[in-house]
Amino acid sequence: MSKAVAMTSRTGRHHVELVMGMAVSIDLRDDLVGTAGDAAIDDVVRWLHHVDATFSTYKMESPISLLGTGAASMDDMSAEVLGVLALCQELHEDTDGAFDALVVPAPNGSRLDPSGVVKGWSIERAAEILERHGAVNFCINAGGDIAVRGHVRADEPWRIGIRHPDLPDMSAAVVGGAGRLAIATSATYERGAHIIDPATGEPTADLASVTIVGPDLTYADAYATAVFVMGLEGLNWLLSRHPDYAGFVITREGTAISTPNFADHRIG
Repeated sequence: MSKAVAMTSRTGRHHVELVMGMAVSIDLRDDLVGTAGDAAIDDVVRWLHHVDATFSTYKMESPISLLGTGAASMDDMSAEVLGVLALCQELHEDTDGAFDALVVPAPNGSRLDPSGVVKGWSIERAAEILERHGAVNFCINAGGDIAVRGHVRADEPWRIGIRHPDLPDMSAAVVGGAGRLAIATSATYERGAHIIDPATGEPTADLASVTIVGPDLTYADAYATAVFVMGLEGLNWLLSRHPDYAGFVITREGTAISTPNFADHRIG
């Protein structure tokens, strides 16, 4: 069973769900009529646990584990799983191999691990669930990968601090805005060097952190992983291939470098 903390205030609702091995925070700023806010959060929580049961490489009985270990075939997979695998292939081609779901040593013993995109994809879908319930102003934070909509309060944009990789109590930058926004960070400060370079099969740690800001967390999450693998050259790749996304990296030496359009999202 999951552990969760939920609070109801005069305006909006806040809920924290432990799922997919992390805390997912849902900060709903709208006062939805009656029990609509609770129903919206319940649907998001149900969705996140479904994703965990389907795509977790820590659960040997999940469809993705059964596929990776050879206990099931592609013919046994749902359209949802097949869609995520097709997305992984799309990203592999788009990033010239820097994103590769088939080289990551997974906890289940296989080399199939699409988690580099599943988290962002699932949180973006969670945001859509809230929108279908009528929510307009909210923030979903899944271990530092964040999807926001609308405003934090009337006429005030959301402000998101990007953690400094060497100084955990400080922000390396603050980004934000109103409307639709996604922020994804790949770094080594929580799990050590765990991002695999498909070209070598070894963890890469040339950069300390990579943050991608853009309209969709599905792609921001995957691009953060890809740029981390590419190194500084990844910023040029991002700017040329996906100019609607902005990148911000911190090198091992502590130097901060960003794409020019990152300034559009920076606050202060």
